[in-house]
Amino acid sequence: MGRRGRGRGTAERGAAVRRAGPRAAQGRRREGASLSRTGWRDRYRAWLHHHRLSAADSLARVLDNATASVLTWLVLGIALALPVGLNSLLHNVGQLSAKWDTRAQISLFLQDGVAIEQARQLQSSVAQRADVAQAVLVSREQALEEFGALSGFADVLDSLEQNPLPHLLLVSPLESLDADAIAALRDALQAAPGAARAVLDMQWLQRLNALLALARRLLLTLGVVLVVGVVLILGNTIRLAIENRRDEIVIVKLVGGSDAFVRRPFLYTGLWFGVGGGLCAALLVGLALWFLQAPMASLAALYDSDFQLRGPGVMGALNLVVLGGLLGLAGAWLAVARHLANIEPR
Repeated sequence: MGRRGRGRGTAERGAAVRRAGPRAAQGRRREGASLSRTGWRDRYRAWLHHHRLSAADSLARVLDNATASVLTWLVLGIALALPVGLNSLLHNVGQLSAKWDTRAQISLFLQDGVAIEQARQLQSSVAQRADVAQAVLVSREQALEEFGALSGFADVLDSLEQNPLPHLLLVSPLESLDADAIAALRDALQAAPGAARAVLDMQWLQRLNALLALARRLLLTLGVVLVVGVVLILGNTIRLAIENRRDEIVIVKLVGGSDAFVRRPFLYTGLWFGVGGGLCAALLVGLALWFLQAPMASLAALYDSDFQLRGPGVMGALNLVVLGGLLGLAGAWLAVARHLANIEPR
């Protein structure tokens, strides 16, 4: 057998392989390594797991640098607390003015020489006007008596030889009248015979409401400016964090990490800074209102009022924390979108 037998065996095996042809080769290829597709559940679990890791790692990094983080939170808290606190004060003033009588009333002071009969005739003619709801006559004797009872100077007023107070007509316009119609009614009463002066008692309240409207507009402008400032502060903070982790970002991109994978930890960093700033703002607003509560209660007691300052409450504080978190995400997104594209492996 020797070499001749071994040669014959090799030739037979070669012929068998040629007869098997492509099937044998395909069978051998199937026995090798094969590609596997990852299901959507596995991808979702990996995505959620990375979110958890990014959130925990970002919070740990923020808490590790406690001094810088607290300073950042205080700056953000002051920027958010200023418009919120002013808005709370304006809201309290608006609630207080709403409790006052908002019905317009015109005080028509008559001339000194007008007798009580003429005053009653004028009252009757004014009450018959279509734009007047009611006209009440207050004689000079009644006015002197009321003034003495309210002021406490009744004895001094009794010693006067002559009553210095004039007759008074209290005119209530119809509630359906607008400001221009009420002003026209005041001018008409001013021109009535025997009238000395017509005063619209609601002018001061209208001026107060106009000032409140202007203050709200200014507060809105200030709030927009401070919100933009908060976003810029957070963006600069995230930019510094990106620069400190530049080498880590380059390595992650070298091994195939996507931009979303790299962006995620910085977004959570902005979220934690924003939430902390919103929490500081809620605490500052609460402390400021608590500090003002005692003197405001004392002032209200002098006017026989039970008015109390009202803060944003628990829901307002939660809304402020949510707003801070959203601003943190916005600032982080802007910073990452601008600076992450400039970091590429070479």
